[in-house]
Amino acid sequence: MSSQSSTRPELAAIVRKVTLRLIPILLLMYILAFLDRANLGFAKVAWQADTGISDAAYALGAGIFFVGYAIFEIPSNLLMRRVGAKIWLARIMISWGIVSSLMIFATNEWTFYILRVLLGITEAGFFPGVILFLTYWIPLKYRARVNGLFYFGAPLAFIFGGPLSGMLLDLDDKVAIHGWQLMFLVTGILTVLVGIVAFFYLDNGPKDAKWLDAHEREALLSALDDENTAKENHSPRGALRALGNPVVLYFAAIYLTIQMSVYGVTFYLPTQIATIVGQPVGLEVGLLTAVPWTFALIVTFVLSRLADSTGQRRLIATLALAAAGVGIVLSAVIQDPIVALAALSIGAAGFISVQPVFWTLPTSFLLGAAAASGIALINSLGSLGGFLAPILKNWADATFGDSAGLIVLAVIALLGAALIALSRVVSPAVRETDGIGLAVSAPTHQR
Repeated sequence: MSSQSSTRPELAAIVRKVTLRLIPILLLMYILAFLDRANLGFAKVAWQADTGISDAAYALGAGIFFVGYAIFEIPSNLLMRRVGAKIWLARIMISWGIVSSLMIFATNEWTFYILRVLLGITEAGFFPGVILFLTYWIPLKYRARVNGLFYFGAPLAFIFGGPLSGMLLDLDDKVAIHGWQLMFLVTGILTVLVGIVAFFYLDNGPKDAKWLDAHEREALLSALDDENTAKENHSPRGALRALGNPVVLYFAAIYLTIQMSVYGVTFYLPTQIATIVGQPVGLEVGLLTAVPWTFALIVTFVLSRLADSTGQRRLIATLALAAAGVGIVLSAVIQDPIVALAALSIGAAGFISVQPVFWTLPTSFLLGAAAASGIALINSLGSLGGFLAPILKNWADATFGDSAGLIVLAVIALLGAALIALSRVVSPAVRETDGIGLAVSAPTHQR
């Protein structure tokens, strides 16, 4: 059955069924992934007080996670394509949950560095694996909104994880271990348990989904096959060629700017809010950190649907990242606590909402092994922003003053917005032409 014979409402209903089945578990997995990274921001003050680790060592350890993460992204995604998503995503979660729990032993600089590198290695491939996994299930017409639901994981990690982390930190004098150790232990164990559940719950693709009836499977597979056929003349041929494709590298540069704005803020958000309100990092600050992420969740929900319904994915991504830059710089220079918190909310909404829309652009033309390696390359090079941002922020603050680091990150976000806006001119190979975001092919010699 061709996709033309499936009515749009019928396909939309199938996509809703797939979304309700997959997104809750994927969302929970992403919440834990983001929380395991952001925990370091909540633990920062108490952990440094107990261990004597310096700000420079903290910045290096916070960022060094992304070195191992970036190196192993591409091999991980190619292995997932070979062995299947359910085995590989479950393996990633269980291994990183174990390493995250071992952070209770991070009482000196070298142990901290080693565990952060191991955490990056074990978590490598999770995010690009999910982005690739969703291309197996969700036609491009609906992908921004489904990506957006998955991206709820980041704000939800702070809405619920922030108060949880703050509460565990407040137990510092009530349990046998430090509050920061309890926080790492609890979130690590939760990650392992969810990884085990994921192994038994996920299916590798629609063909394996017994919860879809035969007609639904056929209609969904037909729509995805039609989309893949349209990509065949546009995608780089094979995994290796994708790694040197100029369009893929251009999107990696954009994603680098996005990730620098994300992690330059999230690693320091709890302490920044604590400074704004004049309170130590604990339950109260944890609750306040939920404000920017709640706003980010709402904006992401709206913009991802707007991107799908209008087809203006590039314009919406440009405006969202530009708003992130404006919000970040305002949060750095405004003294009033309420206005500063509002500016942080705009910044968080911008750099969260841009990402699900951004990912519809490279996945609109990458196919097969090229999709596995290309998505992983974009994510791995982009994720180096998580390594560079804390170091750059720390250097700028030390050199020019406390607000300089956030201003530099804001400028980088605005640069990223400009790159997205120019991508239509610079990379005509990924122009949107037919209302659903399929790409126009690049010249053969570029592939």
